[in-house]
Amino acid sequence: MYRYLDEIKKENDIKKIPEDKWPVLADEIRDFLIETISKTGGHLGSNLGTVELTMALHLSLNLPNDKIIWDVGHQSYTHKLLTGRREGFETLRKYKGMAGFPKRNESPCDSFNTGHSSTSISAGLGYVKARELKGEDYTVVSVIGDGSLTGGMAYEALNNASKLKTNYIVILNDNNMSISENVGGISKYLNDIRTANTYLELKENVFNRLMNIPGGEEVVKGIRKAKSTVKSLVVPGMFFENMGITYLGPVDGHNIRNIMNALSDAKRIKGPVVVHLITKKGKGFAPAEKHPARFHGAEPFEIATGLPKSPKTASSYTDIFSTCMVKMGEREKDVCAITAAMPDGTGLKRFRITYPDRFFDVGIAEEHAVTFAAGLAAGGLKPVVCIYSSFLQRAYDQIIHDVCLQNLHVVFAIDRAGLVGADGETHQGIFDISFLSSIPNIEILAPKNKWELSDMLKYAVAAEGAVAIRYPRGTAYAGLEEYRAPVERGKAELIYDESGVALLCLGSMVKTGEEVRERLKSEGIPCSLVNARFAKPIDEDMVRFLASKHDLIVTLEENVISGGFGEHVLDFINEDGLNVDFLNIGIPDEYVEHGNVDALKKEIGIDADSIFDRIIKSLK
Repeated sequence: MYRYLDEIKKENDIKKIPEDKWPVLADEIRDFLIETISKTGGHLGSNLGTVELTMALHLSLNLPNDKIIWDVGHQSYTHKLLTGRREGFETLRKYKGMAGFPKRNESPCDSFNTGHSSTSISAGLGYVKARELKGEDYTVVSVIGDGSLTGGMAYEALNNASKLKTNYIVILNDNNMSISENVGGISKYLNDIRTANTYLELKENVFNRLMNIPGGEEVVKGIRKAKSTVKSLVVPGMFFENMGITYLGPVDGHNIRNIMNALSDAKRIKGPVVVHLITKKGKGFAPAEKHPARFHGAEPFEIATGLPKSPKTASSYTDIFSTCMVKMGEREKDVCAITAAMPDGTGLKRFRITYPDRFFDVGIAEEHAVTFAAGLAAGGLKPVVCIYSSFLQRAYDQIIHDVCLQNLHVVFAIDRAGLVGADGETHQGIFDISFLSSIPNIEILAPKNKWELSDMLKYAVAAEGAVAIRYPRGTAYAGLEEYRAPVERGKAELIYDESGVALLCLGSMVKTGEEVRERLKSEGIPCSLVNARFAKPIDEDMVRFLASKHDLIVTLEENVISGGFGEHVLDFINEDGLNVDFLNIGIPDEYVEHGNVDALKKEIGIDADSIFDRIIKSLK
C-alpha cells in the first residue's frame, strides 16, 4: 500500500530510503496518520507538523544508542512508525494497546516516558550527565515545543544546561501553538525571530550570491561556522546566546536536508545548543491546518470534511461549566477566570470572548496560574482557576503556601477528574482528592450531575477560602434532577433512605451507586443511597446516621484509595467509635493505563458489577 513506508520494519531502516524519495515517505506517513487517527482518534495536528523533523532526527541519529526525549510526547507517532511499530497503530490508545505517548517499556527507542510539558530539557540534561559520568558516547536530543517554553521548568533546566562543556542538543519545535495559540513574552520573542526579515533576507541574499562565484561554497561553510557575530546584530534578544547556549536557526522545519545540516552543525558544538525549527501544526491536512486546536486531540473524524464521526449531542461537564462561568461573570463583576494554555479544553473560550479583561491565559504554567490567582484574590477579586486534575498536581506547593496558608478565596475548577481514558497514566485525574485533602483551609466538592455542578460553582464563588470542585471528562449526567437540595458546607444529600447497605458516593460515582442499588434491590437487599457532595469536610452527622441504621457502609469514589475520601470516612468511624462494617471502593494504589473508561473501571473493580460482587461477598 505504501511504497516506502512498507520498507521500514525497525529503527534506522529509514536510512535505506534514497534522499530523493524522502518527500514521498513524508507524504505516506501523513496519509497513514490521517487514515489511522480518523478511526482511532488521537493527537493529529502535532504529529502532522513534526513529520520532517522526526525523519531528520532518525536519519541523523543511531537509535536506540542515541537518545531522543520528546517533550509531552503527543508528537511521537512518526517516531513510533520509524521504529517499527506500525502494526500497533490499530490499537493506538486502546486498552492493552499502543500508548499515545513514548513508553520505555514499549520500545528501547523511547528514552523517557512523557505526558506533561516542559520536562524534556531536564530529562535530557540528566542523560548528558549520566553519559559523562559513565564515560559513554552517544548523542542526546530533547525536542520541545514553543508552547512548553512557557513552563518555568524548561528555564530551570536551560539555566543548568548553560554550564555544560559537552554536547547537548535541544530542538525547539516552533509552531506558535501549544494546544491553543501561544501567549506571553516568549511567544513574542520567537515571533520576532520568525519575522526578522532583515536577518533572513540578508542571509539568503548573501549566501545565494556567494554560491554563484568560484570558491563561494567554501566561504558559505565558513560563515555558517562563525555566523553568530553577524546574527547577533540583526536578531532581537539573542536570549539563548546570552545564557551561554549556542543558537542555530531559524530553520525550515519541513526541509529534511536543512534540518540535517543544522543537526550536523549542532553535534560539533562542545556545549548546549538550541536548534530552532519553524513548523506548521497540522501540515498536510487542510482541516487541521485551519483548526489546529480542534485537531490537537481529535476524536474519530471523517477525512473528507474533518468533522467528527459521532457529533456530540449531550452536554459535557465542561460545557456546563462554560455556561455557568459566562452567567457568573455577568452577575459577579469581581469574578475572573484563569487557564494554563487551555481556553478551549477547559470551556473558558466563551468567557474570554465575553469578558476579555477578566480572562487570563498564563500559558503552560500551572504554578504561576495558582500564585497569580492568589494575588488576584488578595487584591479583592474572585479568581476561578480551571486546570485539568493531572496538571493541577504541578502546582501543589503554590496551593499550600500561596493560597491556603493565607486562607485566600480562590476557586479551583478541576476538569478531567477521575479516569480520562485514552491518554493513560500521565493524564488520569485520580490523585486530586488525596493531595488536596491533606491541606488545611480548603473544601473539596464533586457534583452528582450537571445541575449540581452549576449549584456548586455558585456556592464556591460565594464562599470564603479555597474551594475545589472536581468533575469528570465527558457527558454530564442528567439523572436525579428531582434531587436538588441547596449546597451547604460539609452537608451530604440523602437520596434513598432505607437500611441494610448504605452507599456513600462521591461525584461521578453517584450514578454508579444508583446502578449498584438497583442490583441489590433485585436481590432483596435494602439499600440507602447518599450523595456525599463534599470530600472535605465530610458530613460527620450523615456518617453517624448511616452507622446507626445500616449493617454496612460502602464509600464509592473515582480517586485512589490511598488518602482518598473513603479513608477519611473510615478514620472518622474509628475515631467516633461507630459500630458498623465498612467497605472502601476506589482506585487501587497503582497507575492506570490507557483505554476505554468503561473497560478501565471494570479492570480496576469500580464498575457497578464489580462493586455489587464485592458487597455481596462482604455481606456473606
